[in-house]
Amino acid sequence: MADSPQPESREPAAQPPADSTPPNPAQQPFYRQPLVVVAVIAAVLFGWQWFDSRHQIGALQQELARRLAEADVQNKESRTVAEQVREATREAQVKLGVLEGKLQESQNQQIALEALYQELSRSRDESLLADVEQTLLVANQQLQIAGNVKSALIALQAADARLARLDRPQFAGLRKVIARDVERLKLAPYVDVIGISARLDNLINAIDSLPLAMEVRPAETVPATKGAADPEGNAWTRFTRELWREFRDLVRIQNMDRPDMPLLAPTQTYFLRENLKLRLLGARLALLAHDEKSFKADLKAARDWLTRYYDTRNNAVANAVAAVRQLHDSRISIELPDVAASLDAVRNYRLTRERR
Repeated sequence: MADSPQPESREPAAQPPADSTPPNPAQQPFYRQPLVVVAVIAAVLFGWQWFDSRHQIGALQQELARRLAEADVQNKESRTVAEQVREATREAQVKLGVLEGKLQESQNQQIALEALYQELSRSRDESLLADVEQTLLVANQQLQIAGNVKSALIALQAADARLARLDRPQFAGLRKVIARDVERLKLAPYVDVIGISARLDNLINAIDSLPLAMEVRPAETVPATKGAADPEGNAWTRFTRELWREFRDLVRIQNMDRPDMPLLAPTQTYFLRENLKLRLLGARLALLAHDEKSFKADLKAARDWLTRYYDTRNNAVANAVAAVRQLHDSRISIELPDVAASLDAVRNYRLTRERR
């Protein structure tokens, strides 16, 4: 143990000589040894730092362990989530493949439907054009064969109506041609072929019921008898009266308006009626053929036979003669238009579509 410090002397200490030796540190007090103090302070600091570092290292180890545990849990959860994601991705890929297949199938079906629609549209247009062409052919036949302007006009209007229902711009030119033919038919003169043909049929059916001139008998007159008021007359008078009545019925005297009236046998009567029917039938055929010359010739012959062989005082015969005369004066040969322009337009349009 070091010596305790001595009290300072009141007297000044003697100054050591300049050449004397330095004092020994070991002989100085503890607090006056700087190296020891520094060492102690360093040791304390080192110990404190070591303790603090160890404490921090322990805390860091605990925090690291905790975080590693949490990271391990999160890693496990991440692996689970990743596995679920991979499974969901695989399912999504499978579903995507299925959807792609369905989409491809839908696209193929759409392409097939579009092709089918185009084919159906083309077939419908071709069918429509074929029907329109057939309608125009019927209209042309009605004009050329029967001369029936009304039926031809109805056929043309029906064809135009069918084209109008589709409302296709490519049919505009065809409809214009049909419209021109419709206007021409509306301005054409009209011959009532059906009405004239019906009147000829009625005349043919009435031929068998018309009375011949030679079959006409005068009207019976009842003579006034003197014995009518005297029923009590003698038998001889009544016998004479009855005998005279019977004799008068056997012989009849008649004034003839036509002294040249022919007398026909039953066979000739039959052939007369049949030939008259044939004349009227010939007039009907000439009407359908628009042969006005033959039509008038047949009707003139029929009128002559009616006025010569039939009883013109009969109302039925007079009406028949008047009807034949009226038909004879009718015109059946007129210039009728045709629908060749519409037919050519339809055929050209069909050829153009087939070449595409």
